[in-house]
Amino acid sequence: MTMDMYIVLIGMAIVCLGLFILIRAFCVVIKSSHVAVPGHFLLHPRTGTRYTHHQAIAVQRRLDRIRRATAEEHSPVPVPPPSDTSPQSQPATPPPWQMEPPPSYETVMKTTTAVNQL
Repeated sequence: MTMDMYIVLIGMAIVCLGLFILIRAFCVVIKSSHVAVPGHFLLHPRTGTRYTHHQAIAVQRRLDRIRRATAEEHSPVPVPPPSDTSPQSQPATPPPWQMEPPPSYETVMKTTTAVNQL
């Protein structure tokens, strides 16, 4: 009878621990979820403090102004003028071969068989 009571107590302790973990996880999820400005998830700092809606809009407008100013400063990369060569023209002839030709197959096989026989 005593053994059954210990098993029941251990089971109840495990169930209580599981419920505690479940409720704690639910509270953490509820606390961490917040309504953000749509499309601007970076406007909420991770330090625990959050911008108000008006602050987030003000920051976003400021960032947009900065982006527009830098875009106007940096002109797009100029496109090189088209060259007179047609796309179907052949590439330039490669330079002449300066190295000696490789040895023939028979020469290689004779030297490798002679080395293997040693």
